[in-house]
Amino acid sequence: MNLRIYNTLSRETEEFKPIEPDHVRMYVCGITVYDLCHMGHARSQLAFDMVYRWLQALGYKVTYVRNITDIDDKIIRRALERGMPIRRLTEEMAGAMHADFDALGIARPTHEPAATDHVPQMLEMIATLEHKGLAYRAPNGDVNYSVRKFSGYGKLSGKSIDQLRAGERVAVLDGKEDPLDFVLWKSAKDTEPEDAKWPSPFGAGRPGWHIECSAMGCAILGQHFDIHGGGMDLQFPHHENEIAQSEGATGKPFVNYWLHNGFLNVDNVKMSKSLGNFFTIRDVLKQYDGETVRFFMLRTHYRSPFNFSDVNLDDARHALRRLYTALDLVPPAPVAVDWSEPHAAAFRAAMNDDFNTPAAFAVLFDLASEVNRGRSAQAAGMLKALGATLGLLQQPPRSHLQGGLGGDEARIAQLIAERAAAKQTRDFARADQIRKDLLAEGIVLQDSPQGTTWVKA
Repeated sequence: MNLRIYNTLSRETEEFKPIEPDHVRMYVCGITVYDLCHMGHARSQLAFDMVYRWLQALGYKVTYVRNITDIDDKIIRRALERGMPIRRLTEEMAGAMHADFDALGIARPTHEPAATDHVPQMLEMIATLEHKGLAYRAPNGDVNYSVRKFSGYGKLSGKSIDQLRAGERVAVLDGKEDPLDFVLWKSAKDTEPEDAKWPSPFGAGRPGWHIECSAMGCAILGQHFDIHGGGMDLQFPHHENEIAQSEGATGKPFVNYWLHNGFLNVDNVKMSKSLGNFFTIRDVLKQYDGETVRFFMLRTHYRSPFNFSDVNLDDARHALRRLYTALDLVPPAPVAVDWSEPHAAAFRAAMNDDFNTPAAFAVLFDLASEVNRGRSAQAAGMLKALGATLGLLQQPPRSHLQGGLGGDEARIAQLIAERAAAKQTRDFARADQIRKDLLAEGIVLQDSPQGTTWVKA
């Protein structure tokens, strides 16, 4: 079965055919770096990290671009609040982003362009749009895109121009000819810092958000490429506007396959600071290790709504430990994946069905059961090898099962030794009490003829 992908543009699941037979070019909208990354960011970036890894597992060369938005209204406000230059803020927050993503096992993209490094390309595209009559200079100094002059507007969101006519009462105040028009170049304001302004043929100012991704995508991947991804919330207006800008400027199709991950909810309610259910990645990593969070998020299909809760995270932690326990029981043999092997074939079929990770995870648990039943090093090797395609199960099993306790490991080892001594002197009450005390801390002792080991519950 060849890879099939749900394409938001066609609203159908299509066979994937890259423009170049062995090379996939993919762009994913990155982070606006003004604050710490939250779990919504984790949801989107883990989804496309999974896509990136699976394309590579299929043998494709993948040129993966994930941008950094480092100029924006929120960034300007935050820099002013903190009394610091914009670049210092964005470099600090980009560093924090990388640390958080590394903890989740998110691979670095091939290219990670910053918006402020591509202002010349943005100005060139804006000038082309103006020359073609698709952009105009507003009385307030902005340059806007004329939506009604682009015949394909609405094809990604599936809405007509008339359906999208919300907010027209603010058009005059925004200097727009039509309420649907959007800004390509924002004129500089006297209240804005100097490091938020660039010179241009349109006057001093800065780029609009939408033009950034169009310019960076075209500059690095070409005017026509394979995959563009992002959260479902970006489908309109951001991605719709990217299509209008890019195709309006080049006269070519922009992207063949548009992929969007589902929304993240917290206890079945949309995550929001105002509701008090807002979590940064760092908040969660204080309680759960990065691989558990990764496993937790990937076992839900990327297009489905994702429900974040401590109960679900705890369940994911136990489930991941089941897989690692199998690998701890039987050291995995080195295995190169043979995709004709039944488990590997089922895994591949699942992933080729629009990245169906729930079905792929079911294969991993079948393999773990086979390891537990038959003590098969080959099955353990296949489990580890297939897990690698999702960025999972690559830690030493014992290290994962005992992880996160720091200096407590020596204390636990001492208690295990005391328990063994108590059993030898037939002080079974003391031995049982040590087991119960450790269990209360979440430490499960496992006795075998080879000795006693422990795992976190």
